[in-house]
Amino acid sequence: MAARVPDFPTLATGAKPAMAAALAAIERDPGDPDVIALLDRAWAAPKAHVIGLTGPPGVGKSTLTGALIRAWRGEGTTVGVIAVDPSSRRTGGALLGDRTRLATDAEDAGIFVRSMAARDRLGGLASLTFAAMVLMRAVHDIVLVETVGVGQSETDVVTVADTVVFCIQPGSGDSLQFMKAGIMEVPHIIVVTKADMGQAAIRARADVKGALSLNGAGDGWDVPVLLASASSGAGMDTLLAALAARRTWLGDGGRLADSRRTQDRHWLEEALRDRFGREGLRRLGKAIDDGDGSPFEREARLGKKLLDQ
Repeated sequence: MAARVPDFPTLATGAKPAMAAALAAIERDPGDPDVIALLDRAWAAPKAHVIGLTGPPGVGKSTLTGALIRAWRGEGTTVGVIAVDPSSRRTGGALLGDRTRLATDAEDAGIFVRSMAARDRLGGLASLTFAAMVLMRAVHDIVLVETVGVGQSETDVVTVADTVVFCIQPGSGDSLQFMKAGIMEVPHIIVVTKADMGQAAIRARADVKGALSLNGAGDGWDVPVLLASASSGAGMDTLLAALAARRTWLGDGGRLADSRRTQDRHWLEEALRDRFGREGLRRLGKAIDDGDGSPFEREARLGKKLLDQ
C-alpha cells in the first residue's frame, strides 16, 4: 500500500502522475495511515486560492471554467480543477467526466482536471471532494471546484472554497428563485453569464442587485455583480480582477485562516456523523474540538476513540 501513495515532496512537484495516484488513494482507502499522513502534510502547506464555481445546469459554468483556465495559464498560473458531477446509480462514478466538459491541453503540466462523483450527497459535494481540494491546494496556485449545480451543491460549495462564484443566466428568472432559496447568502461574486445577450443580461444584473439588497449585511465583503461572456471574452478581465481582489481581502486580518478553520470543523463533523451518526457526535461532546492537527488526523483519532468505547 505504501508504494501506491506518493510522498508529499513527490506530490509537491506538481507531476500529474503523482496527483492522480494520490487522488486514487484517497478514493480507494481514505482511512489508510499513509493517505492520512499525506493529507496532513498537504493540509499544513496550503498554497492555492480555492474558488468554487456554481449555478444551475445550462448556465455556462464549464465554458466559463475553460475561459478562466486559459486566462490563468496565459499568466503562468497553475490550476487544479475538481469537476463535481452527478453520480451514476449503477457504478457510483461520475456521469459526465472532465474530458467531455472541459477542453484542456493534456500536455500542459500546469493544469490538472479531475472529475468526482457527488455520490450519495443528494446533489451536494462528496466528502472526498474536501480531501481532493486539500491535496490540490498544496500544489497549484489556484484550485477551481465546479459543482454539478443542482440542489445542495449550490450551498455546500462554501465548505470547500475560499471564494464562491455564482453564475446566473439572463432571462431565466433565476435571481428570484435563488432569493427564495436563500442561496444569495452564499456567493462572494455573482456573474451574469452570456452577457452578449444585451438588455436581458442587464435586467438580470439589476434583479440580482435587488435581491442582494434584501439579504442584509454579510462578512464585510461587498459582493460584486458582474456581466461576462466566456465566448466573446467580454467582462472576463473584470471577473479576474474581482477574484484577485477577493484573494487580497481574505489575506487581511486573518480572514482566510478563520474561514478555513470553519471548513475543517464542518468536514470533521460531517465525516464523523457519516461514520457514527448523531449519537457518535453526542458521545464525543466537546472532544471534537480537541487538538490542533489536521481534520484528517483528528477524524482518525476521534473515530478510534469511539470504536474503543
